[in-house]
Amino acid sequence: MSGESFLEFSVLAAFAALSLAFFLTVVRVLKGPTLPDRILALDMLVAIGIGFIAVTGVSTGVAFNVDIAIALGLVGFLATVAFARFVLSRQDPEPPDSGEGRS
Repeated sequence: MSGESFLEFSVLAAFAALSLAFFLTVVRVLKGPTLPDRILALDMLVAIGIGFIAVTGVSTGVAFNVDIAIALGLVGFLATVAFARFVLSRQDPEPPDSGEGRS
């Protein structure tokens, strides 16, 4: 097996694995069951997208795809932080203890 045919096979295998991961992650986004599960799945979709960009860069030989993957990683990180802050702001604080019922 030559090096070029091995690279083509590896790229196809990587695309197949990433496609399966993408499908399963979309199922998790739709199914939930909770908001943090969905947020984590969206973060995973960003990571899978970075994987697609990286494999495309390897298969085409274009080095500019690495810059795009880095930018997507930064945007994905910031979105995850924003979603986490949103989830924390939605939690109800404990009601203060009024002391009623004590002797």
